[in-house]
Amino acid sequence: MKRHTLACAIAAALLLCGAPFPSFAAGASATATKTAATAPAQQMATLADRYYAEIARFDPIGATENGDIRYNDQLTIAIAPKVRAQHLARFQQFLRQLHTIPRARLAHRDQVSYDIMDYELTTTLALERFPDHLLPVSQMDSVPVMLANYAGGQSGQPLKTPQDYRAFLKRLNNLPAWLDQAVLNMREGMRTGVVQPKAVVTAMLPQFRKLTSKTVEENIYYSPITNMPATFSAADKAKFKAEYSALLKSRLMPALDRFANFLEQDYLPAARTSAGWSALPQGEAWYRAYVASSTTTSMTPEQIHAKGLSEVARIQQEYAALGPKMGYDGPASGLPNWVAQQAKFKPFTSDQQVLEVFRQLDATLRTKLPSLFTLMPKAPLDLRLEPELSRETASDHYTAPTADGSRPGVFWSVVNDPKQYGSTGMVTLFLHEGQPGHHFHIALLQELGLPDFRKFGGNNAFTEGWALYAETLGKEMGLFDKPEDYFGHLNDQMLRAVRLVVDTGMHEKGWTREQAIAYMRETLGYSEDEARNQVERYMAWPGQALSYKIGALKIQELRARAEQALGPKFSLPKFHEIVLGDGTLPLALLEAKVDAWIAASK
Repeated sequence: MKRHTLACAIAAALLLCGAPFPSFAAGASATATKTAATAPAQQMATLADRYYAEIARFDPIGATENGDIRYNDQLTIAIAPKVRAQHLARFQQFLRQLHTIPRARLAHRDQVSYDIMDYELTTTLALERFPDHLLPVSQMDSVPVMLANYAGGQSGQPLKTPQDYRAFLKRLNNLPAWLDQAVLNMREGMRTGVVQPKAVVTAMLPQFRKLTSKTVEENIYYSPITNMPATFSAADKAKFKAEYSALLKSRLMPALDRFANFLEQDYLPAARTSAGWSALPQGEAWYRAYVASSTTTSMTPEQIHAKGLSEVARIQQEYAALGPKMGYDGPASGLPNWVAQQAKFKPFTSDQQVLEVFRQLDATLRTKLPSLFTLMPKAPLDLRLEPELSRETASDHYTAPTADGSRPGVFWSVVNDPKQYGSTGMVTLFLHEGQPGHHFHIALLQELGLPDFRKFGGNNAFTEGWALYAETLGKEMGLFDKPEDYFGHLNDQMLRAVRLVVDTGMHEKGWTREQAIAYMRETLGYSEDEARNQVERYMAWPGQALSYKIGALKIQELRARAEQALGPKFSLPKFHEIVLGDGTLPLALLEAKVDAWIAASK
C-alpha cells in the first residue's frame, strides 16, 4: 500500500510540474501498481497454504482419503484435548488474519477462496464448544478400522513401493497412542454423559473384535507383509517383515486388545438408551450446529422435517402412477414393499455379476455424458468391491483419485449377499457415486488449479447435493425407460426425503430408534436389517444425511431459475460448468454465482 501511494505521488508531481513523463517513472508506477494489486493476492495465497497445511496435519487420514498422499506417513492424535485446543486456536488466528485482507482488491477466484475460508473457519469454530472428541469412534467412522482397510492395499493409501511401506508403518506406529487416548476420552464421556447409544456400540463391537488376533500373522495389520510385492528386494522384505511384526507384537496388538475389552466390558454398559443427539449435554444446540454445518443453510430442523414430509408425499404420488406399469395395483405406499418381495428384481448369484452390471452401465454413460457436459474430469474411474472388513456396515461409496494420478477415482460396491442384492436401484446408485455424480465433482477438484484447501476440502451440501442432482440426469439420458429403473430412482429419492424426516425426528423431536426403523420400513419397503443399518448411521452421524436432499433441491431450483430466465439461451452443459467450475461452494455462494451468470447471459 505504501509503495503504491508513493509512486502515485511522484507521478502526480511530475505531471503537475509540466515535466515530461520519464520512462523510468512510468515503469516504476506500473510496477508499483502491479505490486499493490498482487499484495492482497499473495496474502490470500499464503494464508490458504497455511490453512490447508494445518487441516492436513490435524487430519492426515482425511488428506489421504481426499487423494493427497503427502501426509501418508502421519497420524495426529487429533482427539487429544490439548491438540484439539491448539488446532482451534490456530483457526481463530487464521480468521483474524483473513479479515485483515482487503477482499475488494482480490480477483474473483481469490474472492471465492476468501468467502469459502471465512465460511469454513466460522462454521468449525461454532462447533468448538461441543465435545465431539469424547465420541472418537462409531460403526461408521473410526481411525483403527480406516487403517485396517488401508492395510489391504486396495483402499485409500497405496502400498506398492518400499516408500509406501515405510509411510504406512510410521502411521501405524502412532495407532497404539491413538487407541489409548480414545479410551481416556471415552471414560471422560462416561463421566460427563457424552456417550454413544447402545445400538451404535453394539454395531462397533464386531469391527473391533476383528482387529484383534492371537498371532501376528493372523492380524489384519500384518496384511501388507502377506501381500508384499514380488518386486521388493530380499533385504526390504526381511526388513519390513521384522519391523511390522515387532510393532504388532510389542505395542499394537496389546493396544487393540485393551480397546476391544474396554468397549465391551466398560463402555457398552455405560452407553445410553436414547437415539437422538438432544439427549446429550447441550445436545439441542449441538445438533443445530451440525445441521447448519451439513446443509450450509440457516434452515431449522423443524423446517427440514416439514420439507421431508412434503417430499415423501410428492414421491408417493409418483409411486401411484408408476405402480401399474410394474404390475402392481395396491396402494402407493405399498409399492416399495411389493418390489422388495419380487424375486425377478434380485437376479444375482455372485458379487462379480453385480460388478459387471455396473461396468456395463459405466460403458453406456461414457457415450452419453459428452452431450450434457463440456467440463469433465481427466482422471479415470475404477469399479471395485468393498473390502470384507467394512462390508457389513458400509454403504456404496466413492473415493477420490490421488493428485499425482497414482490412483484413479474408485466406485466401491457393497455386496454382502448377492442373492439379496436388488437390481432396481443400480442405475441411480452409479449416477450418484460414480459418474456424473461424485467422480465429475471430486475428481475435477484435482484439475481446476484451486488452492489445496479447496481442492481437497469442501462441504456435504454441495458434494452430496450435486451427486443427488446427478441422479436426475438419468431421465434425460434415457436410463430410466424401464419402469423398474425409474422406481429405483424414485426409491432413492424417497430415501433422501425420509432421511430429512428420520434424522430430525430422532435428534430434534425425540423419536426412538424403533420408531425411526418402523417409519423407514413403511415408506421404503426396507427389511429390518436395512432399516436398522440406515437408522444407526443417522444416530452416529447426526445431520450428515440432511445434506443430500437440501443440496440437490437447491441445484434443481437454480437450474429451473436459469431455464426460466434465459429461455432459448439456456445451455445445460454451460449450467453444469457454472455449478462445477469453481469446485465446492457453500450453497449461498453457489446461488450468487448462478444468479450472476444468469444476469450476464441476458
